[in-house]
Amino acid sequence: MNAATHEPTHHVELVMGTAVSIDIRDRGSFAARVDEVVAWLHHVDATFSTYRNDSEVSRFGVGELDADHLSREVQQVLARCIELADVTNGCFDAFVVPAPNGSMLDPSGYVKGWSIERAAQMLTAGGAANFCINAGGDVAVRGRPAPATRWRVGIRHPDEREMLALVLEVEGPLAVATSATYERGAHIIDPRTGAPTTHLASATVTGPDLGIADAYATATFVMGLDALAWIEDQPGYEAYLITHEGTTHWSSAFPIG
Repeated sequence: MNAATHEPTHHVELVMGTAVSIDIRDRGSFAARVDEVVAWLHHVDATFSTYRNDSEVSRFGVGELDADHLSREVQQVLARCIELADVTNGCFDAFVVPAPNGSMLDPSGYVKGWSIERAAQMLTAGGAANFCINAGGDVAVRGRPAPATRWRVGIRHPDEREMLALVLEVEGPLAVATSATYERGAHIIDPRTGAPTTHLASATVTGPDLGIADAYATATFVMGLDALAWIEDQPGYEAYLITHEGTTHWSSAFPIG
């Protein structure tokens, strides 16, 4: 079979505690690239998971490893988390929130988005131009699903499991990340107080980089409605917020229409 006649590629992988779907609409053979992405995601899980006591991040968090013995990859991620804590005025801070491993280090709010963004770069390097990767609501899109259509990205309703609060029609490159309490309850900690925050029911951030959008979604959830003024100062990033009363609020250039 000629590569040009290959059907679009679809793959779902259970990794990082969620289902990661890869939907490539370009025709061709991308099996090797998908395998590379899957291997990458399992590597990220083994290295950064705070649910695994043998991960590098867990061992560092509980004091089994010192900073001099961290891999360059982990050092770079933690350095980026420090920068994000500064940018978000402490509303995202991976170093002061309790982790499942018993430590006070949990970079998960950046790592999942960062890893999917890197996966998107891998697919692009392999020749894919039109695809969507969805990791439990953290979404990276490139191009379009078909020449005349845009990707439809659903934002789950925070109270009704089977309903969507909003459907975005977008083309890539774009990242969409959502923070909410509907899966794990009031688990998002305000790093400034050490207590769970429940100002909002849901916070969605769009922008050019999924790692940053992921961290910003956590930060905006912590900030509450004050996040709308803050996000306006973050070039390329926009926010959509849902309150517990069901009211919706969004920044000036959020792709709602």
